[in-house]
Amino acid sequence: MTAAGEHHGAEAVRPPRAGRPRSLPRPWLVVGALLPFVLLGLLGAFLLTRGGPVGGSIGAQAPTLELQGLDGNPIRLADYRGRPLMVNFWASWCGPCVAEFPLLQRAAAEHEADGLALIGIVYRDNADAARSFMEGMGADWPTGLDPDEEAADAFGILAGPPETFFIDANGTVAARQIGQLSATDLQRHLDTILAKE
Repeated sequence: MTAAGEHHGAEAVRPPRAGRPRSLPRPWLVVGALLPFVLLGLLGAFLLTRGGPVGGSIGAQAPTLELQGLDGNPIRLADYRGRPLMVNFWASWCGPCVAEFPLLQRAAAEHEADGLALIGIVYRDNADAARSFMEGMGADWPTGLDPDEEAADAFGILAGPPETFFIDANGTVAARQIGQLSATDLQRHLDTILAKE
């Protein structure tokens, strides 16, 4: 009796027989497959237009900003009109920024006779950490603070540091590097602004 009762109880908890799985209508399947691509496209469009009409776009006039330098003196981008210019967004906590700093130093020294200027813009970092980093790296180029991210917005920084803009003597953005520069990248971008001198 007990065995029969147990057997009967086991029958009671057996899961129902699985039937044919229900599938969604074809239009829903198509929408589900395409939705991730649409969302990625919208995200890309947002990031590319985030910086407004200039946004560091190639062929656009570079923003003319005034920043407070790490040394307390103002830095005016407009003062560099007439010279090829690199504008490098960086932070002391950024590993790729550390890696590319020697390349920037070397380029500034090698092309000084060509009038090349280099300006750093500190991105989401504090002045003391940035100043200590610059001293530790032996970097002496003008570097501005951007506490309200006015410069980052004007240039349309996409993903954070490092990001570097190559501006020709006419003030036009000729090239842009998102992420760490290699020696090859740097030379290729420099050629776009030094050749116009």
